[in-house]
Amino acid sequence: MAIIELEITKRSSFASGQSFGDVGAYELLEGTAHYAVDPLHASNQGITDLELAPRNSAGGVEFSADFAMLQPVNTDRGNRRILFDVVNRGRKTALSLNSVPTPTDPTTPLEAGNGYLMRRGYTVVWGGWQADVPPTPGLIGLHAPEAIGPQGPLTGKIMCQFQCNEPTQVFLLADRQHLPNPAADPDEAEAILTVRDLPNSPATPVDRSSWSFVRVEDADLEPQHSHIYMPSGFDPGKIYQLVYTTTGSRIVGLGFAAMRDVVSFVKHAPTSAGNPSADAIDYAYAMGRSQSGRFLRQYIHVGINEDEEGRPALDGIIPHVAGGMRGEFNLRFGQPSKDVCYIIPEMFPFTDTTQRDPVTGAQGSLLDALERQGNVPKIMFTNTSAEYWRGDAALIHTDLETLNDAPESPSVRRYHFAGCQHGSGDFPPIEIRPADGIKGQLPFNSVDYAPLLRAALDNLDRWVTDGVEPPASRHPSLNNGTAVESHTLLERFAQLPDVRIPTETTRAVRLDYGPESHLGRTTKLPADMGEEFPALVADLDESFNERGGIRLPDLTVPVATYTGWNLRDESIGNPNLFIGITGGLAGWTLPLPATRAERESFGDPRASIEERYTSREDYLDQVTRAAMDLVAESYLLEEDVAEVVHLAGRKYDYWAENGNRC
Repeated sequence: MAIIELEITKRSSFASGQSFGDVGAYELLEGTAHYAVDPLHASNQGITDLELAPRNSAGGVEFSADFAMLQPVNTDRGNRRILFDVVNRGRKTALSLNSVPTPTDPTTPLEAGNGYLMRRGYTVVWGGWQADVPPTPGLIGLHAPEAIGPQGPLTGKIMCQFQCNEPTQVFLLADRQHLPNPAADPDEAEAILTVRDLPNSPATPVDRSSWSFVRVEDADLEPQHSHIYMPSGFDPGKIYQLVYTTTGSRIVGLGFAAMRDVVSFVKHAPTSAGNPSADAIDYAYAMGRSQSGRFLRQYIHVGINEDEEGRPALDGIIPHVAGGMRGEFNLRFGQPSKDVCYIIPEMFPFTDTTQRDPVTGAQGSLLDALERQGNVPKIMFTNTSAEYWRGDAALIHTDLETLNDAPESPSVRRYHFAGCQHGSGDFPPIEIRPADGIKGQLPFNSVDYAPLLRAALDNLDRWVTDGVEPPASRHPSLNNGTAVESHTLLERFAQLPDVRIPTETTRAVRLDYGPESHLGRTTKLPADMGEEFPALVADLDESFNERGGIRLPDLTVPVATYTGWNLRDESIGNPNLFIGITGGLAGWTLPLPATRAERESFGDPRASIEERYTSREDYLDQVTRAAMDLVAESYLLEEDVAEVVHLAGRKYDYWAENGNRC
């Protein structure tokens, strides 16, 4: 057992002692998990640079991670399942399944929301996996050792990407505000800074004399050279990339072992080992969103799900809104926070069955390593319109050679939440995103897709425990004509009043980081950009909503059009760029005209609300029937129908009866 101690330092009542059905009350446990993994064990061989980690007297590699767990006070009343919430940049996200927004302040007390997870009896586990999470109260991070070579800490090239929404002269040498990677030499002449408007457009070099690693005012205060400074300022919205030399490489791949082993500990360890859930767990599922969904895709690809005793840790996995991407989760000088399919090495293969890249000749499947072990968890890949419009989500179900739908593994389902943005939407639609102050050309997408995730988790549980097949995959399809190239829809969107379209859409790109990238080392920075991959999205219906995928009543009985893309507002710079190309993908909401007269006045090609529905009651009857159809197909839980109908009524009142226009 790789966990040598689970140190619980705090216990507290959850939700003021609220009781959740037959399960009863929950408690929150917090502390630290202490690990020692065997660097020579076969189950750990996929971890990059593990052989360079310092070892203890027994030959093990020691590290630790923050830990938290919500479990029933009476563990006998639980459902004997773990939901491992793969934290996103250290933040807990699982309670969004309870329709609780992820707070911007990580110290905010956890809320129960509608109690979905608790009523089901889940034990929710959080464990640190990301080695560059700063030591901030409330964040869940991994405290990993650095790789040590013959000459000491490793020195090598690294690339950072930056974007700001208001003028600034300085960036931390990290993705967002994570632990920085200091410049080894502040006077490095070979360091390269470039700038571009769009991810796929050519980069323009920035003269080396116009920027530095040391601000003049910090010359005596910043000996580690942890910032880049440009006196003339960085332009809002522009995409900057910096390649430079750093010293010190955290062994970020230990995050895989950290997740695997804490799950295995809670499943299998006895009370005598300090396991607070001893003899109370049979199955374990993991869900990760966005960055942490990409982490799960990498975990699947590396195939590190068996612990040192040969037992599978996770029985089911939901990588959510990860698209076709993975990330720097097992890379020398890796920055696990970094995203965007225009800079991520080792994206191919995308699919869960064997595919061949006709351009490079590469061949493989995301599941190759797990299939060699003979134990593949049940997996549901769930995505929204945003990841499709980013340019990479359709790659998970596309045969690149024939441009047909790719075959599907019997252990996999692929679901597209049609017309949704990266994060579940708020209603009324917000115009400025509170987390980062970003404003789009139109108010943000307001579709709440949390009910679809709840149904997915219920279906996954039945699939794992009882062998009940979940509903069929549903996504934009080349075979049935619901998948089209994204650029072909721009002229259609241009027909809508108040909608500004980009000059071009974005696509994932083949990147050459050198011959050692498959070993977790990028020897060519910046990468050579090769041919673009196809960028497929769902085609549109007559209301300009998406046809392919799982369609909530928001789309099938519409009072608005919803997208997974939104251009930046001019006030934050680079207005021809999609919001979220460097993080935080967003869509927009555009209500249908309320009346025929309004439609004709604005020249709107969409039928009005007045022309579609005879009354509010007629509208809600149609919404109820559409929701019940989803229940019959198992894409929606019957318990969520009332909330879906209630939210639909609020939207009707807001746009049809009150005449609000975004």
